[in-house]
Amino acid sequence: MVLMDVLSVRNILHDAEKAKDKKAPMGVDVTIENFTDEDLNALDVLDDFEDLSKKTKDDLLKVGVDTEENERAGSFLQVDQSNVFTNNSISNNIEIMNIGIALDKYSWLKDYMWQVVKPDADKYTAKTALREEDDGIKSGYFIRSLPNTKEVFPVQACMFISDEDVMQTAHNIIIAEENSELHLITGCATGEDISSAMHVGVSEMYLKPGSKITFTMVHNWAEQVEVRPRTGIKLGDNSTYLNNYILTSPVNSLQSYPTAYCDGVNSRAVFQSIQAGKKDSIIDVGSRVLLNGAGSAGEVISRAVSQDESKIYSRGHLAGTVPDVKGHLECHGLVLSDNSMIYAVPELEASSTNLEMSHEAAVGKIDEEEINYLTSRGISEEEAASMIVRGFLSIDITGLPEELTNTTQKMIDMSVEGM
Repeated sequence: MVLMDVLSVRNILHDAEKAKDKKAPMGVDVTIENFTDEDLNALDVLDDFEDLSKKTKDDLLKVGVDTEENERAGSFLQVDQSNVFTNNSISNNIEIMNIGIALDKYSWLKDYMWQVVKPDADKYTAKTALREEDDGIKSGYFIRSLPNTKEVFPVQACMFISDEDVMQTAHNIIIAEENSELHLITGCATGEDISSAMHVGVSEMYLKPGSKITFTMVHNWAEQVEVRPRTGIKLGDNSTYLNNYILTSPVNSLQSYPTAYCDGVNSRAVFQSIQAGKKDSIIDVGSRVLLNGAGSAGEVISRAVSQDESKIYSRGHLAGTVPDVKGHLECHGLVLSDNSMIYAVPELEASSTNLEMSHEAAVGKIDEEEINYLTSRGISEEEAASMIVRGFLSIDITGLPEELTNTTQKMIDMSVEGM
């Protein structure tokens, strides 16, 4: 290891050590010490998805991971802290591997680590960095689309928790090389009978000039799981990032605030999210776009429904720092229970002239006239309410190939089924 590498590791460890007790500025605080550092269920690498149980296959399918790998460009599966399956042989346009293997293969990859998500952001990123650098646990994936390639079918990646009281960490690096197109479906889930666990996923994405990434994430955690994704995206000239996020199952608490840095000229970032609060879930989800490049654009659209005793904090932040940028923020919510809550926090920040930004936020209840209209046509009141909620949660999936649009819409339909 050269001197610069040693200094870099020391800096990461130094920053992480300082932040290991640092609370996140948003979301419920979680005591990390309640979860185990050890990989209690280290599994052998699978040769094939067929080695998984039918129950696990069904759980994966619910979050968009098809174990048959139909219309997929590749697959990655991490169980607890172990990378148990990687299929890198389907497409010649894409590389997929465990992050530790990738670091051994590519010396330049270290230059992408901890650049758009900092190790001292909070105690969750600090813990991930300390595990990675101090304990030598290299968990997570490296996915890269090769220059001048456009793969229609998505790579699928899954983070799965199979053991009790596990704290699963992952550090993912995603790179879309120049003029390439990359689609990802990431599903996160837990095994049956898991009553307590924690997931921290650090994801850093880099879009080179002319590239495009679509990133669709579906969460289906157990009711007592604590979830803390940490995501940063850096966009180059004429690049496009599309993000779809879906959560319709109960979770103990979830806090996520991905940030896109539109540094490139004419770069564009779009975040779309569907959040359904159930039982006593505490969900704090937002998206932030920093419009730093001339002609850059950002859009944040969220749909939230609160039920039972759930609490949803729906955030959005657009910041225009240079002239000739555009941004729009839209947050709509439905409150279905007197004991539930939606707190919408739209923010617009302008620090330059000649820019265009707008926002709209609305929180309300189901329209009685819509219920009456449907019941007058023979539909029960319960089914009428369900139809209205499902329609409310539907969002237009734009900018995707037809094959991926159909897949994404199917995932949304599966997620909101039964709402």
